[in-house]
Amino acid sequence: MLIIISVLILATFSIRAQNEQIKLTLEDIYKNHKFGQQGYGSVRWMKDNNGYSTLEMNREKGAPEIVRYDAKTGERSVLISSDKLIPEGKIKPLAIADYIWSPDNSKLLIFTNTQRVWRYNTRGDYWVLDLVSGKLRQLGRNLESTSLMFAKFSPDASMVAFVSKLNIYVEDLSTEEIKQLTFDGGDNIINGTFDWVYEEELDDRDGFRWSPDGKYIAYWQSDTKGTGVFYLINNVDSVYSVPIPLPYPKAGTTNSAVKVGVISATGGETRWFDIPGDPRNNYLARMDFIPNSNEVMIQQLNRKQNTNRVWVGDVATMQLTNPLTDKDEAFLDIHDNIMWLENEKYFTWTSERDGWLHLYKVSRDGKLMDLITKGEFDVVNITCIDPKGGYVYYVASPDKPTDRYLYRSRIDGKGIAERISPEGMDGQHSYLMSANAKWAIHTFQNVITPPRISLISVQGHKEIRLLVGNEPAKKWFADLGLMPKEFFRVDIGEVVLDGWMIKPKDFDPSKKYPVIFYIYGEPAGATVQNSWDGGDLWHQYMAQKGYLVMSIDPRGTKAPRGRDWRKVIYRKVGIVAPKDHAAAVKKIIAVYPFVDAARIGIHGWSGGGQMTLNCMFRFPDLYKTGIAVAFVADQKNYDSIYQERYMDTPQNNPDGYRDGSPITHAYNLQGNLLIMHGTGDDNVHYQSFEMLTNELIKNNKLFSQMSYPMRSHGISERENTTYHVRETMEKFWLSNLPAGGR
Repeated sequence: MLIIISVLILATFSIRAQNEQIKLTLEDIYKNHKFGQQGYGSVRWMKDNNGYSTLEMNREKGAPEIVRYDAKTGERSVLISSDKLIPEGKIKPLAIADYIWSPDNSKLLIFTNTQRVWRYNTRGDYWVLDLVSGKLRQLGRNLESTSLMFAKFSPDASMVAFVSKLNIYVEDLSTEEIKQLTFDGGDNIINGTFDWVYEEELDDRDGFRWSPDGKYIAYWQSDTKGTGVFYLINNVDSVYSVPIPLPYPKAGTTNSAVKVGVISATGGETRWFDIPGDPRNNYLARMDFIPNSNEVMIQQLNRKQNTNRVWVGDVATMQLTNPLTDKDEAFLDIHDNIMWLENEKYFTWTSERDGWLHLYKVSRDGKLMDLITKGEFDVVNITCIDPKGGYVYYVASPDKPTDRYLYRSRIDGKGIAERISPEGMDGQHSYLMSANAKWAIHTFQNVITPPRISLISVQGHKEIRLLVGNEPAKKWFADLGLMPKEFFRVDIGEVVLDGWMIKPKDFDPSKKYPVIFYIYGEPAGATVQNSWDGGDLWHQYMAQKGYLVMSIDPRGTKAPRGRDWRKVIYRKVGIVAPKDHAAAVKKIIAVYPFVDAARIGIHGWSGGGQMTLNCMFRFPDLYKTGIAVAFVADQKNYDSIYQERYMDTPQNNPDGYRDGSPITHAYNLQGNLLIMHGTGDDNVHYQSFEMLTNELIKNNKLFSQMSYPMRSHGISERENTTYHVRETMEKFWLSNLPAGGR
């Protein structure tokens, strides 16, 4: 059974675009960047919850300024003019990458001159602007330029703490005295931030916290000694190659030893919490102070990542208690939805223990654990917890895994989930809500609607004013005559899968067309989403070349379809998903007469590259052509935290690692294959590319390959790269999977 469940087509798309001369080209997408859309970023709700600040450009001065908008009236006022952002002795204001208000909104922390650390720009310079005196000055002026990370105000805004060169510092804002708190950072020791794998897989970057009274700082320390070092090789920027060492624990190998300590904000010795368990075989995934106390809550994941032990540590005595332990037969994810309630007698906790991802209310001693959100649906994310109003607001989609809507439930667990997002707006809704849940910046989008951003009153979901309509993006989408995605479901027997397709512009259902399947297929994400995605112009471009473009989410992808959907792949990554996908492709061929079974292609990036290879190698008679980018060839070569979360260790699951790795099945290649990789990929190492290349050569398999020197996982750095990637892919498709209906 294959059922079309929705086709989002506006009336304007039922007629050919009026401006036939407007064509979609790779140059306009990737070189000229002609098809953009407007955003509305850098919003911060003010402490009074009656207005928000945002960063805007003063057109007359060509410089940034921070303005405030009153939520009710829309009145605009300039909080910080560009003139106030000019350092002494300079003529230009600071470029603002990010800004942070002090707790009382009297001071502003400005992040500028940023540098990339792995994925994100988390290192740079910080400046503080005192709104009362108007004084602007740089923090850490005697430290190395662009070396500061994660600066944050103390609770009373009298001091700022930050990391520089793997050590923690505190600067007094009145005396300008800088106090170095830790001195052992460097070489193997990391203070106040994290190694590569903690950052990439546990989303840990900022590694220290102020105590509520401002007297202490709690921080993580990592010791990378014993962790395997992988070397990236830069062969393009000098006459001699330059090795770049990267401590990177691969699956089943030695992790960093991580611990949490507490130090006085004025300096002294660090005291360490004696958390049970081998620090190299457990992860201290989260840590924060409990409000209005000198206690920290620490979440400790075991190496299998199926047990999360919550520890509460007393800073005065350094004693630990264990009020809660969450377990799963497969794996657990870490969630950042903790809020303390009723004078810190209870806290909120996210768990899948009833088969769905829900929010619970837990007593401080862990003896009571009651559901807040109830029903056979997953909470996608928490938008706001409003203790005074008595509700938690969250995004969910009980009926359509492709969509997202705002709901609310009573914190006391009474009643049923109440939908807040209006009916008749099918797609995805997101909200940046004021702390009192009265106002929100609302973004609505779907596959034919670019982000529509407005200020709403949450009560009744009443739109107060439109902030961004993105009418120009709507116009170019219509003028290009692009075919909107059609959503469908396909029953493969064990389960019903979600998918979408884009048809060629001149589609004729009496003809047969080649299909390019786009796949990801791993637990970190899902591709079948009713979202704008920039218009998905790459796939639209290929559809206009004469291809049907489709995507299907196999089981195990990050979709709100319950615990069993997501965890069926435990110990079977690369095994379940390719079988699901192949079964769906066979059903599609049987049901859609316009699909050409002799011209089936597949492509994906990262995990999708691995899935592409597994599909082509496992089902060589089905998939004729494929492009795999930045893939893992042998799962033993990927990092410990991600791979072991879903596969256990290679020592405990050797059959799963072998059977789930594309390199094991490379000898089956029959079709046309292009593999692509960046040599500077710190995430999925170029090693995977070379190992697969070696295996294909050994088995006398002919294939195509493209290497991008010193490009990382996204293969986007350096001049002309993105355009070259897409042009290479286009040429391969046209040469090896003939386009057009027959």
